[in-house]
This record gives sequence, C-alpha cells and structure tokens, in this order.
Amino acid sequence: MPDYGQDLRFGVFPAPDADRLTQTLELAQLADRAGLDLIGVQDHPYQRRHLDTWALMATLLARTERVRVFPDVANLPLRPPAVLAKAAASLDLLSGGRFELGLGAGGFWTAVDAMGGPARTPGEAAAALREAVDVVRLMWSGERSVRYDGRHYRLAGVKPGPAPAHPIGVWLGVYGPRLLEFTGRAADGWVPSSAYVPPERLGEMSDRIDTAAREAGRDPAAVRRVYNVIGEITASGGGPGSFLHGPPERWIDELTALALDHGMDTFVFAPPGDDPAQVEVFAAEVAPAVRDGVARHRGSASG
Repeated sequence: MPDYGQDLRFGVFPAPDADRLTQTLELAQLADRAGLDLIGVQDHPYQRRHLDTWALMATLLARTERVRVFPDVANLPLRPPAVLAKAAASLDLLSGGRFELGLGAGGFWTAVDAMGGPARTPGEAAAALREAVDVVRLMWSGERSVRYDGRHYRLAGVKPGPAPAHPIGVWLGVYGPRLLEFTGRAADGWVPSSAYVPPERLGEMSDRIDTAAREAGRDPAAVRRVYNVIGEITASGGGPGSFLHGPPERWIDELTALALDHGMDTFVFAPPGDDPAQVEVFAAEVAPAVRDGVARHRGSASG
C-alpha cells in the first residue's frame, strides 16, 4: 500500500482500571509533556475493573494541555449515538478542540446483554454502526432540527447542538469487509489493532477501504490509519518474527515500514504494564526517528 502523505501521529493506550487511576493520570501527563499526540481509552462498560471511559476521558483532558483524547473505540451498543455525539461535542469544546471519536460496532454480546444493551447479530451490529455515523453527524450539523428514521436509531425533530470546537474525526474500529468499505465511503479514519490485524493483513484490508473511497469519489488519503500497537521496547533481543519486540532501532524500522509500505499514519502504543519508561523511550527516541525517516523518504521521492 502507498504512503498517503498524512502527518504522523503517536499516542499511548493506558489501561482504564479503577485501581490504577494514579498511574493512568501520570501516564497521560507524561504523554502530554513528552509531545505525544493522542491518548486512546478502551470502552468496555461491563468490565468491572474499568472506570467509565467518558468520565475518565474528561478527567484526562482536564489534566493535560495539548494531547488529544479519543475512545478507542466507543461501545456503540451501550451508548446511544445522539447522546454520544452530544458528549463528544461537549468534551471537544471543554478541551479547546482536543477530542476525536472512535466508534465500534460492539462485541462481547453476552456482557452487553447483561448490562441491558441489545444482543445484535453481526449484520445488525454493522447496520447500527452505519446508522450511528449518520446520527452523530446530524447532531453536529448545526441545523435547526434534524430527523432520522433508521432501523436501530431514530431522531424525531431533535434540535442538535452544541457544535464541536473543531471538525471531530469519526474513526471506525472495524474489520469485516462491508464495514471496511463503509469506512472508505464515509469515515474519517480506521482504527485496527495489531493483536487482531497483524501487518501482513493490513494491505488487503486497507485496499478495500481505498477502493470504496475511490468509488465514492473520495481520496483514500482522507481516511486516517490509526494502528493500536502492542509490543515492548527492550535493550536487546527480538528475533525474527518478534514484531515490535526489541530495541528502539527495531521499532523505528518497523514503524517506518508501516508508514511507507502500508500507509499507517498514527501509532497508539499499549505499553506493557503501563510502564512510563516505555512511553518515555517511545516519545523521545522512536517517534522522532520515525518522523525523520518518513520525511526523508518523502523528500527524496518528491525530488
């Protein structure tokens, strides 16, 4: 896949455990000071150890100054999209435009059902996600009132607002062929995780997004590629096949290849044990070197 030319971004993916709140806040503040771009927060309301994602994101935004925050990704079956859109716009305004919106169709259906949410089939979950994107954008539209009559969601003359502080990106954490195509047609970003989509699968999935984007008259570069990466930065080691497990030099080579060969432009790092030392190396050594390497390649290609 091509390099789409997007500015590179780097972020961190802390665990939202209630008994680790102090560590989570410290990690967010470290990311902010170290110049990282994003903090992603997973959203599993039925997980008893987790804080509520939206309450935690508001706190992270209040405790930081420049880093952006997004749900990685929001649990749509337990979050009505009209209310979710209001919360997203509110956080964006309260933070001065530092919020993005990751959305997922849902999973862990037994747990969702136990919490009072709908137990959807894969087809129903996909259809609901497509409707939710429409609803969210209507709620940000600035129109006097909006209506929507979907199978899963309905707006009956609701007055949308407030408008976000900036054009919030709608990033979809999806893997199926039809939702990848929908991402190409309608979304602002794609959020796969390396645990589910290893590098060798990125090409075929990204190609499906690109094809759908072109058929819809969109530039594929309009879709950001946000990759949640799981690994460990070590002093040495990392033999063949040990993706993102090894010294900083290995991380630099592998992330640079992901940017140039697969078009991934954003890397959100889940450090083992939320280790701040891992984040410091990622921010101080890995991210700048990847940016420099990609910039040099782009400069030589344009020349």
